[in-house]
Amino acid sequence: MSTPDITIPPVLYQASNPEERSPPSSKAGSTIIGTPSVKSETSSVLETLPWDGYLEEDIPDKTQGKVMRDLRHLVFTIYHRLFGVVFIANMAILIALLVYGINSQRLGLIAVANIFVAILMRQDYVVNAFFFVFTSVPPSWPLWFRLLMARVYHLGGIHSGAGVSATLWLGALAGQGTRELARGGEISVATVEITWIILMFLVGIIVFAVPALRSKSHDTFERVHRFMGWTATALVWAQVISLTNDWKGDASLGYALVHSAPCGLCSLILPWARLRKVPVRAVVLSDHAVRLFVNYKVFGFHPRPVPGSFSRVSLDPLNEWHAFANVPVPGTDEFSLVVSQAGDWTKELIRNPPKEIYFRGTPVAGVLRVNIMFRRVLFVATGSGIGPIAPCLFEKRQPSRLLWTGANIVKTFGTDLVDAVKEADPDACIYDTRVHGRPDMVKLTYKMVKDFDAEAVVIISNEPLTKKVVYGMMSRGIPAFGAIWDS
Repeated sequence: MSTPDITIPPVLYQASNPEERSPPSSKAGSTIIGTPSVKSETSSVLETLPWDGYLEEDIPDKTQGKVMRDLRHLVFTIYHRLFGVVFIANMAILIALLVYGINSQRLGLIAVANIFVAILMRQDYVVNAFFFVFTSVPPSWPLWFRLLMARVYHLGGIHSGAGVSATLWLGALAGQGTRELARGGEISVATVEITWIILMFLVGIIVFAVPALRSKSHDTFERVHRFMGWTATALVWAQVISLTNDWKGDASLGYALVHSAPCGLCSLILPWARLRKVPVRAVVLSDHAVRLFVNYKVFGFHPRPVPGSFSRVSLDPLNEWHAFANVPVPGTDEFSLVVSQAGDWTKELIRNPPKEIYFRGTPVAGVLRVNIMFRRVLFVATGSGIGPIAPCLFEKRQPSRLLWTGANIVKTFGTDLVDAVKEADPDACIYDTRVHGRPDMVKLTYKMVKDFDAEAVVIISNEPLTKKVVYGMMSRGIPAFGAIWDS
């Protein structure tokens, strides 16, 4: 899940000893960072900022040469490896079948199977099942194995690999079907026509999903992906019926359909069967953020959202959906979503908070869920990145430390949320970019990793900074995790 990078407070807080650890309010004992250093009543020395001198500290060189390093961390990522395995396996099968002979029925079955896999890898319950299994690895297991298992959030590579493969299989089906039709084979005109139409839709989806075009026109990508995807899915059902009818032999059409593998496509309906319009309680934090409170029991048999999960919400379920991190409220049946200004939709939501909002599916695990696999974790947030990270801090599952950078945090997010964060981590480092300027995030993160002896880093920020910090840590042998913007 990508997290908008918004602003944070002009005043920073850092408790210098246990007696001084109090929430970031005007209580006695708090050290206010972001203002000139002052002398304590019990000390004759100036208090220091937690990041003092980090720019002068040595940072180790990146491991391996640049070519090998880039191949490992940029080219052959787990996402790309999964894509490659799925795609190469499909192409090997396709080539073999083309060499030894094939008919349109088998091509259609394999094409639909790939579409089914692509859809399944985005199904809420399947994603949660993967996360549950992979993150069940205990922290006592070897780090290299936990690091591999923690890459579970790269499973989108299977989705894209199967989707691209399905397009090529449909291309082969369209060509083979047209050839069989011309020769008077079993295939019908309707099946061939539907296949060509589906192929055009899938090509359009792939074109708009190219990373450069997707990031430049993300709203367009979402609409194309949604409407073309649903139209293509409906046409796939028509194709399955038509193709089954063409090759059913003496069996009835109903019997052939029930016993066909593509009936598994029914699973894609499940998240939409859980579409609910539920009441929300809105608390406006500032002109830039609002917090929406929801009673999770309203969802009936919905599970209580866990830290590291997100929910999809909408005001217009047919047109657009937005994902926000779930922030459980301890001691209550509520959880909240922190919505910060990052476009026209969120801007309007903050100005006119709704009394009801649509939720779809079930809370889904995201990249932050992998934190439970490590003994000591450094969380890095910029702006509204604190929204997804806060519940992980509140859970206190393992020793953790927070690095939060930005400007105007208290003004933007309100004292309640900031106080709660400081209570969860009294030694949190909150860096005011208005006062101290933009930090070197790689150096600052590395310093905090060493000072806290963190085993892993999890960052929620904008795309360029996330990739920079993850690469900067991983290339120095420090496990680091962040969103990969694959959807």
